[in-house]
Amino acid sequence: MKHFRVSIIVTLVCLVAAGWWGYAHTGWSGALTAVGIAAILGVMEVSLSFDNAVVNASVLKTWDEFWQKLFLGVGIIIAVFGMRLLFPLVIVAQAADLGLMQVWQLALSDPKAYSAHLSAHHAEVAAFGGMFLLLVFLNFLLDDEKEMHWLGHVEQKIGSLGKVSSIAVMIAIGALMGSLSLVPAAQKMVVLISGLWGILIYVGVDAISSLLEKEESDGSNVADMVKRGGIGAFLYLEVLDASFSFDGVIGAFAITTDVVIIMLGLAIGAMFVRSLTVFLVKQGTLDEFVYLEHGAHYAIGILALIMLGSMKFHIPEVFTGLVGVAFIAASLWSSIRHKQEQRLLQGAA
Repeated sequence: MKHFRVSIIVTLVCLVAAGWWGYAHTGWSGALTAVGIAAILGVMEVSLSFDNAVVNASVLKTWDEFWQKLFLGVGIIIAVFGMRLLFPLVIVAQAADLGLMQVWQLALSDPKAYSAHLSAHHAEVAAFGGMFLLLVFLNFLLDDEKEMHWLGHVEQKIGSLGKVSSIAVMIAIGALMGSLSLVPAAQKMVVLISGLWGILIYVGVDAISSLLEKEESDGSNVADMVKRGGIGAFLYLEVLDASFSFDGVIGAFAITTDVVIIMLGLAIGAMFVRSLTVFLVKQGTLDEFVYLEHGAHYAIGILALIMLGSMKFHIPEVFTGLVGVAFIAASLWSSIRHKQEQRLLQGAA
């Protein structure tokens, strides 16, 4: 429970702030409505990002306590204010050729117009996030050194394709080129560029991590200190969170157009995702339930395809969340069965 203490406090603060905001505009009825919507958005964010928490935990478990706390502290500021508030404002500012403060005023005074600007650029954001998430999934799936295989021999054979250099990038670029058929001709170039940026940033962050690992193996004390701090992994997790979070921002506008309530509700969810990540690390859950990480990565792979498909088709956020939960639940069940089988084998021995 101690891992969620700060999240609970933040939740209470956000709900009080939502109630005050609603009361200031439409009285007690507005306060109750605002609190209810903020709570719903928080639950939605957790359900959509549970697989994100599992993947975060698989990276965080190699970090020391200082950097885990930094991720929970600085990372949450970036996640809430950077990705769930500032990033959408920047997109609208670029699209409407306005200053950030003008866009903020637009968000408060005419949230429907703000939402329309944001939704108009969904395809570009989906291409960026879809490519990054797809590479996260592919580099997990196409790992010929992976010892545990959730899908058995089939997954092992697919993983052996990882011996082919840059096959994950090749598949991702192929998926991006194919997804261009989903957008109008006028948008193809900007969507292509956005998708390529997603691939470039993934490869860039991976390159930073590889360089740090190489320096560490060469015996550099400075590099060793940096690697233990997880700078490359920190960047990776922040971009991963960005890929998850923006789709949640778009989906939140289907529930309310009040930007302040959206930020407060998603902040609640983001905080619990961070706490859940640390909980999984501290409890050693990934070591105990060996297929949980597999389920999270498969959910991320499906989410990447959903994001690409959403460039043309409306896919309900409820469906997206349920798919992720289904993969997590299936992998958890498989992990429990694996533990029971191991105990039986040990007992027979």
